[in-house]
Amino acid sequence: MKSMKRIAAVIGVGHTDWVGDWTRVRAGERPDDSYGYAVAAFRNALADAALTRDQINGLIVGPTTAYERMAEILGMDARWGDQSDAVMSVFQACMAIESGQADVVALVYGNDQRSAKTQYGGPQAMGGNEYLSYIYHSPWGMTSQGALYAMMFRRYGELLGVSERDLGHVAVAQREGASVNPNAIQRKRITIDEYMAASYITEPLRLFDYCLINDGGVSLIIAEAELAKKLSSRPVFIEALSRYDSNKGATSLEPRLTDFYRSAQQASAEQVFGISGLDPKDIDILQVYDSFSVHVPLALEGYGYCKVGEAGRFMREEGIGLAGKLPVNTSGGHLSESYMQGWNHQIECVRQLRGECGARQIRDCRRVHYTSDIAGNATSIIYGV
Repeated sequence: MKSMKRIAAVIGVGHTDWVGDWTRVRAGERPDDSYGYAVAAFRNALADAALTRDQINGLIVGPTTAYERMAEILGMDARWGDQSDAVMSVFQACMAIESGQADVVALVYGNDQRSAKTQYGGPQAMGGNEYLSYIYHSPWGMTSQGALYAMMFRRYGELLGVSERDLGHVAVAQREGASVNPNAIQRKRITIDEYMAASYITEPLRLFDYCLINDGGVSLIIAEAELAKKLSSRPVFIEALSRYDSNKGATSLEPRLTDFYRSAQQASAEQVFGISGLDPKDIDILQVYDSFSVHVPLALEGYGYCKVGEAGRFMREEGIGLAGKLPVNTSGGHLSESYMQGWNHQIECVRQLRGECGARQIRDCRRVHYTSDIAGNATSIIYGV
């Protein structure tokens, strides 16, 4: 993994009109399908990078579209390609670059999940696919990820003294970032009291603990590091990547309820900080995959930003908002900006490091850490300039 240090950089980012499409879908329209959203995002990324399509020789598409069909629609004859989720797409692009398979890779994602009425709970969740970990609990009625995370937070909070009010600081902080983000769908600020007054969806999780479900697309263009310096005046480098999977009991509730995936996060943290030569105090912003607010306190502890059992106090007293000790999900994340399954977080990492975020810009931002922990797969990327 040491050979993966700073070998590539992001030179272009693009996305669709999340706010406009949210409004149109709510009005009963269906603006586009997953492929159309992906194409629009790719065009914007190309313009941002000031590249032509022919300068790209690698293509990775999100799991909502087929690789071959997407390449055909984009008119690309990439010599190398694959299909993956947000964080693993960055991994695979870096591995393709390191192995010489490609030197400029486009990552393209589109999802019409809201207009297509995709189900994330119930017996037909995501089409009833058996590979989804939460489908294994369907005989007991536990097909909703919200139910699983509610149970997870209940035990975590009881064991470590993190209250529902403490958890509310996640939603409040992320809505603060969204309030000054023109691309965010939910921009109205909320207070802790408003959070506590919101209805439970699955107790102890409330309305504001759940992510949005919206249509849209995202695209990134990643180039080999030395080439990136030639192609771009503002490359954002991928300092290091790491992944550690905790597969024991992965399809049961056991790893969620014993150490809350902490062991996988700690192992991933050791890798990513070890490769980069950095540690948590060197990070200016933490971006956390947040399908539910619960992910944030777990990441704060698992990656060493505070001691185990101190996430509640850290969020309450030191702060994770724009002016806090450690700003988290500065764009609003999945809770308030857009649910692009981790893809929009990558764009925020890049824009913060370029200094393009206006009223939500974190001063002197030089290092941003992105992390996701899904079903025990703890992955990390550190971006830097």
